[in-house]
Amino acid sequence: MAVLGEIRKRSWLMVGVIAVALLAFLVNPDTFDQVFGKNPNILGKVNGEEITRDEFSDQLFILQQQAQQQGAPAVGLEEQAWQMLVQSKLIKQQFEKLGLNLNDDFFWSQVQYDPLFSQNPSYFDEKGNFKLQEVKKYYEGLEESGNIQEYNQWLKFKKSIEYRMMARQLFANISNGITVSKKEAEEMIRQRDLTAQIDYVKVDYASFLQKNPIKVTTADLADFIKKRPLTYKAEASRNVGLVYFPATPSLKDDQKAKAEIDKLFAQGTDASGGTENFKNTTNDSMFVMLNSDLPFNPTYFTKEQLPATIADDVVNAPIGQVFGPYKEQNFYVVSKLLDKKTSDSTLSRHILIAHKDSPAGQGVTRTKEEAKKLADSIGTILKSSIDRFPEFVAVSNDPSSAAQGGSLGWTTPETPFVPEFLAFLNANPKGATGVVETQFGYHIINIQDKKAGAMGYKIANLVKAVKPSDETENAVDKNARRFIQQVQGKSFNDFSNLAKKSNYQFVNPKTLKRFEGQIQGLGTDKDEEIIAWAFDKKRKKGETEYFVVEGTGDRIVAFYNGKQDAGLVDPESVREQIEPVVKNQLAAKKIVERINGAKATSLEQIAKLFGTSKASADVNLLTPAVGMAMEPKVAGAAFGIGKGKLSKPVEGMTGVYVVLKKSEKVNKQPGDAKQVAEAIAGQNAQMFGQLLMKSLQDNADIEDYRIEVWNKPVQ
Repeated sequence: MAVLGEIRKRSWLMVGVIAVALLAFLVNPDTFDQVFGKNPNILGKVNGEEITRDEFSDQLFILQQQAQQQGAPAVGLEEQAWQMLVQSKLIKQQFEKLGLNLNDDFFWSQVQYDPLFSQNPSYFDEKGNFKLQEVKKYYEGLEESGNIQEYNQWLKFKKSIEYRMMARQLFANISNGITVSKKEAEEMIRQRDLTAQIDYVKVDYASFLQKNPIKVTTADLADFIKKRPLTYKAEASRNVGLVYFPATPSLKDDQKAKAEIDKLFAQGTDASGGTENFKNTTNDSMFVMLNSDLPFNPTYFTKEQLPATIADDVVNAPIGQVFGPYKEQNFYVVSKLLDKKTSDSTLSRHILIAHKDSPAGQGVTRTKEEAKKLADSIGTILKSSIDRFPEFVAVSNDPSSAAQGGSLGWTTPETPFVPEFLAFLNANPKGATGVVETQFGYHIINIQDKKAGAMGYKIANLVKAVKPSDETENAVDKNARRFIQQVQGKSFNDFSNLAKKSNYQFVNPKTLKRFEGQIQGLGTDKDEEIIAWAFDKKRKKGETEYFVVEGTGDRIVAFYNGKQDAGLVDPESVREQIEPVVKNQLAAKKIVERINGAKATSLEQIAKLFGTSKASADVNLLTPAVGMAMEPKVAGAAFGIGKGKLSKPVEGMTGVYVVLKKSEKVNKQPGDAKQVAEAIAGQNAQMFGQLLMKSLQDNADIEDYRIEVWNKPVQ
């Protein structure tokens, strides 16, 4: 009864508990996070201005498209997209602080200077005048045209153009205020021409430390870092140990692949009853398609692009000649020469119509059938009216080439384009226009020009990969599982020592970032999954996990060794980088203490104290070379004391110096104040943009919620 009485007295508390319990029951955990946590649609803020998930996705998509067009990996670009958005926000904020306004009139008055337009000849008439009214009318009419896809594409382009305009205007306005005065130029000339003759004693750090070893503690490293917070500012990161178990094919696996290709090459396929083989087939491309581990490539290759094993033989071989079997890395290959001809360099442009299932289809809602219909429609129009090509460029889902009017520049058969695209360029003459399907969608291609190039060779390659068998994979799996059992509950040192003792491949990314995409030293399809695992907020130090790489059968064992929160770096994570500098600083303090304690009044006394000798040098403030080292502090000390005076100990880059100035002299060099001022102004102009952005970022309030909200469902 006493308990019930207490409950009645605190009925308000009971109501609150019940309310929270009901809420927790009715609301699923993801929605609960949305109510009480951060909005998953907002990835961060820059001085209070939000960066939305949609903005980030648009920026990432553009970078991925550019990477694909350049033949570069389209993964691990998340951090670059984030940095570009942060910088764009900072530029916009500074632009507005200056009282500038990017209105519609200003936009259209400046649009001809943006690369999207300035590098596209179709936007200019025969006299080189920008066709502003035509361009403006076309793009302003997109919203009413009913072509939502093209209109949305234009809005993305327009936003990037606006940021570039604001950056140009911002830098121009601020840089106009950066000048070099006559006094500044005259002082620079004085420092350039004035030289001091000195005697000095140097106590070299390396020599001192050999006789007086110093141990650098974690606290020493931390003190060094605290004095340099901007230099050693760290993002959130994770320390992970990884042991890689590659499923390397065995000798038995190698022999199996060799037997398979020998049979296809000389005996015959099972489907033909042993009558058709690679030597006698009359349909090489079909034979490769049905029997090879790599698809048929109709591209013409130069001699330099051919495998070194057969390159010299191919040049003089007749059509139909067969080469092999030979081995290239983990593949057995038989090659047949199908054709040879002079390869052309081609100037082309294209419009990409992606669909929602294609790699370039992020944000695209159209189906593959709708994409084909649209591409065929545009292709039909352009085949009869190629002058209308610029009208359709804004529809392209390739922002990189669209920025150049669809142009891909001059390409050759060795350009890293998809085979279907290269096949069209190789097979068609100047002026041809057609629609080609690739993995990225449908391309409307126009060949603008062609010129003769080097000899090209068309080769059919029958390929058999040397793959790990189930038996091999099982052995790898057994080793990996035995290893993870051995390290359960052990320390990270135990983990790494066992891996090294067993000669397993071991990597330890100590500062793994959430959005790196790939892990340096690993580079597998599981990298992103491993990073996500390491950044799980439930992860605890000492936990291990087991990963299987699809397609290769490789195994990876991961060990979570702790985290670094955003802020100053963990001293031990940068020990290798800063320990030599810190050790020199600690040595300098001991050297200075010994010099001051000896109350030495001459260079000879100091030299005797450390078992070294006196030396002489001419030093200059702008080029402060002393002996074989650059020592700006020593040059400063030389000009900071009077003639015949002894300096205090100077902690230099390579040792502690004590300086005696003997004299000064002027070595007049060419160049008056005006020339020097122009040179300084030029240097400042080159450095201005980079330094301004660094300053803005260092002083901005940048909040990054990505790690917290990345995997939450979007509202």
